[in-house]
Amino acid sequence: MATSKKSPLKMLAVGTALGAALVLAAAAGMQFTDARPFCSSCHVMHEAALTHSQSPHADLACNECHAPHNLLSKIPFKAKEGIRDFIGNVKGKEAPLAANLETRDVVQANCISCHRVTNQDVMMAKPYCVDCHRGMAHQKKTPVSFREAADE
Repeated sequence: MATSKKSPLKMLAVGTALGAALVLAAAAGMQFTDARPFCSSCHVMHEAALTHSQSPHADLACNECHAPHNLLSKIPFKAKEGIRDFIGNVKGKEAPLAANLETRDVVQANCISCHRVTNQDVMMAKPYCVDCHRGMAHQKKTPVSFREAADE
């Protein structure tokens, strides 16, 4: 019985190609699940996505604000919060789900990270930027009937 000897170089090339394909697929999946169309597919996030689409931050993906930027922190955080959102959606929770303390801390870190140049001289009167700038990303102060995106 003849055994086929595979070239170590050929196996390395195939393994590298498969590894690269896996990394690219994971990156594409991560980018897809960060974006507003994916987030708005759940009932509990529909209003948040709708109001976000008309905000000054409409060009940002949801998770640019709502997930850590560091990939090693982002993956478990995103998995945990995705499961929380999914369960809330299945249980028919009120939309949108209220941000928990961990999410508020992540959003705060991302506000500071993106706006560090403009915030150099800001004195924090309250614990979180969104305590004063609540409507910046989701127009919370604008009644649904007055939002331009209400017909979407």
